[in-house]
Amino acid sequence: MTQSSPIPVGHFVDIAPVAGAPQRVHYHEAGPTDARETVIFLHGAGAGASGYSNFKGNYPVFAEAGHRVIVLDLLGFGLSSKPDVEMYDTDFFVAGVKGLVDALGLKQVTLLGNSLGGAVALGYALAHPADVARLILMAPGGVEEIDTYLAMPGIANMFAVYKAGKTGAEAMREIMLQQLFDPSLLSDEIINERAPIALTQTKAARSVMKVPNMTERLHELRCPVFGFWGVNDRFNPVGGAMKIVENAPHARFELVNRCGHWVQVEHRELFNRLCLDFLKHG
Repeated sequence: MTQSSPIPVGHFVDIAPVAGAPQRVHYHEAGPTDARETVIFLHGAGAGASGYSNFKGNYPVFAEAGHRVIVLDLLGFGLSSKPDVEMYDTDFFVAGVKGLVDALGLKQVTLLGNSLGGAVALGYALAHPADVARLILMAPGGVEEIDTYLAMPGIANMFAVYKAGKTGAEAMREIMLQQLFDPSLLSDEIINERAPIALTQTKAARSVMKVPNMTERLHELRCPVFGFWGVNDRFNPVGGAMKIVENAPHARFELVNRCGHWVQVEHRELFNRLCLDFLKHG
């Protein structure tokens, strides 16, 4: 970790132009480069979000099990480029992931995404089905209308903090406490990783993002889909799990009790074990 970065600095790749200009994607990589399948981790939104902060307790286990893992920072987040555009939308994020996939020459990837990252995974699989072998989703966005999400208590609180102009560690804690069923899991380490990055983000990252309701297109998915949803999620309504299993042909979900929006953090061992089993057996 460098003194200038609150998270470890991994690798950077320059990708094809997005939003009218060349962009740079930051990512961490682990595991064998000759693995049969690569797992790409896609984090959620929110102030200071990054792939490392979301998945540091998960991706090393996947690598130790023999998978090549890529943990990227979506455009606009982490240490990736942050183009100052009016609004971020699904196409913008999908284009960033596609740029990384093409730049690294990846084939038949597994996309693993939570919240916004789950919506990006769905959008990518619908736009580029030949690239995707499997999806692993954790309380993904993109299966409700925007007003439904904005009415959720966690999202309403987040935008209230933004509107009040609050910044720094205490503002971050106020937002992040809504993520977890068990607030004791919100460590100072997470706050200290995210708060400095939040200060580098553009207005678009703190605003409503244009993510369509993809429910009516889920029948187009041909890859296996495995997912998790915390019963106590305060950001994305748990009813979204039924929308996916009722519409995607090859989908199954685990509903996790005493769990908020971060199943990979709150129930780390369960999450890691079930994901690795899915990657092995489908």
